[in-house]
Amino acid sequence: MKNRYLLLTLAGVLALGSCSLEEDLSVISTPDNFFRKHMECESVVNSCYIPMKSIYNYTYLIATECCTDLAYCPSGTLDARLDISPAIPRFGQTVWNNGYTGVARCNFAIKGIENSKTAYIDQDGNVDEKNENRLRLLGEAKVLRAFYYYTLTSFFGDVPFYFDDVEDLETLDRIGQLGRMSAVETRKACIEDLEGIAPLLPQTRTSENDGQRLGAAVAWTLIAKMSLWNATKDVPANSEMWYRKALEALKKVEAIYGDFTQYDLETNMLWRNKNTPESIMEIQHSYTQGGLEYTSNAAAICQPYPHTANSAIFDGVEVDILGSDATAWAAMRPNMYFCQGLQTKLGPDLRKNLNMAWAYNGREFKSVSGRPWMGPKFWCPHMYQTKDGNNYPVFRYADTILMIAECYNELNEDDKAVEYLNMTRRRAGLKDYVFRTHVRLQDEIRSERGRELIGEFQRKFDLVRWGIWYEATLGNNDYQALKDNILPCHEYYPIPDQEVVKSKGNLDNKAYAKYGL
Repeated sequence: MKNRYLLLTLAGVLALGSCSLEEDLSVISTPDNFFRKHMECESVVNSCYIPMKSIYNYTYLIATECCTDLAYCPSGTLDARLDISPAIPRFGQTVWNNGYTGVARCNFAIKGIENSKTAYIDQDGNVDEKNENRLRLLGEAKVLRAFYYYTLTSFFGDVPFYFDDVEDLETLDRIGQLGRMSAVETRKACIEDLEGIAPLLPQTRTSENDGQRLGAAVAWTLIAKMSLWNATKDVPANSEMWYRKALEALKKVEAIYGDFTQYDLETNMLWRNKNTPESIMEIQHSYTQGGLEYTSNAAAICQPYPHTANSAIFDGVEVDILGSDATAWAAMRPNMYFCQGLQTKLGPDLRKNLNMAWAYNGREFKSVSGRPWMGPKFWCPHMYQTKDGNNYPVFRYADTILMIAECYNELNEDDKAVEYLNMTRRRAGLKDYVFRTHVRLQDEIRSERGRELIGEFQRKFDLVRWGIWYEATLGNNDYQALKDNILPCHEYYPIPDQEVVKSKGNLDNKAYAKYGL
């Protein structure tokens, strides 16, 4: 039964991996003799990347950015108005399915690579005596597994946790009945796993890795991200320990990426510029008209609206770089709190012309008297229909710099916090921040994260981990339909009812039940 299950698992993984018709699969039967060649190991690890691409689309952008204090989207996609519940989880089902598909594939890859007793043959056909290539692929799989758990815990809170490979029906049944595990404990397990592998991986920028495969920089970033979550969600006595752990990991990233002044603003912020020097992790997209493609659709809600069909006219203005073949949907927009407070039209912040679009080529859009459209940072030039071939940033070095500032602030080292805060401010053309009080500095770091990282799929996660999502969103979001629906339980998406049933009632949605949902 075990070997038959393995054959089925391999067939499914390889069908979604990178194997070509010419690859010899005749000897596949067990982990020991499958995970013996670089080609075989890499094909399995490749399959671990695929589920994240189904998560990062326009609806994930709505869920993580539009349902916050910075932006809104009057969309027919009902996640935009928080019309969600356990019975109708909306995009929550997509994140759940793909998150746990990713976990399962990573567990399979890790178990196979770790347990294979055969000599590892590298991509050149030589025995890899030092196991460097095997170690790199093992590290990739562990980084990807941690990323899926980071996403699941950020999106749902406490979720089922397992590192087991599903080798048989008994294991499958046991895992299917797991209940919620503390997100703090899940993150602890992932952090410990990453701390064991990160120092063994090449300490290089992601843009320098062949094919932008994930490595040490992403591992250190995930350690920091999950530690910052635990700093506010673990018991208060452990808060300082978590901030110091985050800072230690962030310093590893700083050692890899170096002086922040070498990264210019426009090159590194525009999504159309792929795998820039500042990039730590991106969702990789490609589009060739009439050829092979992997695209998504976030740009469809980030361009001026309405769009005149078969033309380059967007909200009454010709935007030649967008072309005439694009399809625009009801648009995401910066809200009043952002465009009249954090980053104003007439202010000195150089990021304003990337984040926001009030006009194009000197012609003002028709519908921007009170607020702009999302800016060229998000636009996809000459998009065909909704086929957005931009890469989507997940982690950038600017994020690292601001997390370092946050850590120093929380550790009461405010002089160091100001030093790092001013790094992103100076690049944006702003004056240095002048320290007044510890609390004001905390607020400024949080505001600066909004100005620098708006639209990069993490504002909601920041607000939730800070414990202010409900109040900040209710107070600052402009979308009345969202404000009519918002409840404190919406800080996390509900676990879909069908998953609760599959678990035989071991999963629950108690936070939603409090509000009759």
